[in-house]
Amino acid sequence: MNIAVALSGGIDSLVAAHLLKKKHGVVFGIHFKTGYEKKQHPQPNGQLADTADIRLQEMARQLDIPLHIIDCRQAFKKCIVDYFLSSYQSGLTPNPCVQCNRDIKFGIAMEAAARLGATHLATGHYARVRKQNDRWQLLRGSDPQKDQSYFLSMLSAAQLARAVFPLGGMKKEQVRDLAAQKGLNPVSIHESQDICFVHHNHYSELLEEQCPQVFKPGEIMDTEGKHIGTHKGLYRYTIGQRRGIDCPAASAYYVVEINAALNRLVVGFKNSLYKKECIINHVNWLMDKPDQPVAVSARIRYRHAGAQAEIKPLENNRAAIRFKHPQKAITPGQAAVCFCRDMVVAAGWIENSKL
Repeated sequence: MNIAVALSGGIDSLVAAHLLKKKHGVVFGIHFKTGYEKKQHPQPNGQLADTADIRLQEMARQLDIPLHIIDCRQAFKKCIVDYFLSSYQSGLTPNPCVQCNRDIKFGIAMEAAARLGATHLATGHYARVRKQNDRWQLLRGSDPQKDQSYFLSMLSAAQLARAVFPLGGMKKEQVRDLAAQKGLNPVSIHESQDICFVHHNHYSELLEEQCPQVFKPGEIMDTEGKHIGTHKGLYRYTIGQRRGIDCPAASAYYVVEINAALNRLVVGFKNSLYKKECIINHVNWLMDKPDQPVAVSARIRYRHAGAQAEIKPLENNRAAIRFKHPQKAITPGQAAVCFCRDMVVAAGWIENSKL
C-alpha cells in the first residue's frame, strides 16, 4: 500500500498524515490547487505565490514527507464553481462539498496521486470504510459531532476501495490533543465553515459578479396563488428561508418553492414547509439495488439529524424517499443520504418534494 495524503492545511489532514506515516513509514502529501485560494505572497524574484503553498511546504517539512502540488484549476472551475453558479440560476440550492469529494478529491486528485505511485488516497474526514462480503462500505465517523459521511456519500464503491480515513474512529478532542503532544502546527488554525471558493461576504456576491443576469426581478406569490410582492432575484433565496421576503402578513412567510422557469418565488406559512416525500436523482447505491422499499434513516441536509423513512427505487436511476413524519424544508439541489444504522446505503440529489 502506497498512500497519498490530501493536505488541506488544517489540523485534521495534518494528524491523518502523521498517523499514516507512523503506521506505514512511507507516505507523501498532495495538495490540489483550485484557482480560488486566497492570495498572494511576494517572492524575491518579483513573482507572486500563494501563501498557502509556502505554508503547506512548511507543514510537509514538519511531517518529513514530500509534497506534490496538483493543478486542478480548470476542472474545479468546470465541475464545482460552474455547477454552483448554474444550480442557483436553475432555482436549486447546490452542495459543492459533496460534488467536490466525488469529482475532485477522490476523482481528479486521486488519479493524479495514482500517477505519482499512490494506491490509496487518505484525507482528514471523520468517516470510516470497511470491506464486508466483497463490498466496500461507507460508515459514519465515531464522533457524532464531526461525522462527515454525508459529504462522502456520493463516492462510488470503487472510490471507497482506495480511500483511507485515519480519523474515522477518533473524536476531535483526541485529534487536537495528539497534535499538541507531537508539536504539529497546522497552516490554518480555524476550521472553515464556509464554501472554500467564496471569499465574498455572501455567496450572492459571487453570483452577482459572475452571472449579472441573475438580477432579474419577478413575482412573489403565496401558496394560494395570490401575487403579494416582487423579488429581486431568485438566487437570493433558498427553501425554508424567512428573511428577505419583505411581504407583511399576520404570520411570517417562508420560502416554499423556487420556480426558475417562471422566475417566481412561492412563499407560505411555516406549516407549508413540511413535506412527507421527496424524489432524488443520480442515485449512488452502496447496497444491492432493492426491488422493494427499504427502511432507512434519511438526512436531507448536513445538519439534519435524520428521520425514519423508506427508500424505493424508480426508473432512470431515481428513487422516492417517503418519511414516517413530514420533514421541514426539503430543498431541491441538496443531497439526501440514507443510512442503515451507521452505514450509508444510498444517496442522491433532491429533485422535488411532495405533501
